[in-house]
Amino acid sequence: MILNAYPYTPGHVMIVPYVHLDELQKLPPEGAHEMMELSQRMESVLRELYHPDGINLGMNIGKAAGAGIAGHIHMHVLPRWVADANFLSVVGETRILPETLEDTWKRMRAALIR
Repeated sequence: MILNAYPYTPGHVMIVPYVHLDELQKLPPEGAHEMMELSQRMESVLRELYHPDGINLGMNIGKAAGAGIAGHIHMHVLPRWVADANFLSVVGETRILPETLEDTWKRMRAALIR
């Protein structure tokens, strides 16, 4: 699990397999299972820490699909709230987050080791 350097919302994490692959279909079943287990765990942590209205879970595979790193698959897991897109995000392509990445990491790490 890593934090997204440019999060859409506080708590936006990515589950990244150790093996460097550009397609989900190339991931061995054990790796896919581990990614799903970690995604489930992160859903629990995000619900505990941020109390979101919902959770986005997804992958962008390939440049045309919006992958920032087209040659490496990863799963996005992020909390969402009703009406969490604001004017700056939609029009100005700027996000305002209520905590730093360092604070997010400290909170998540503490929740993960409990």
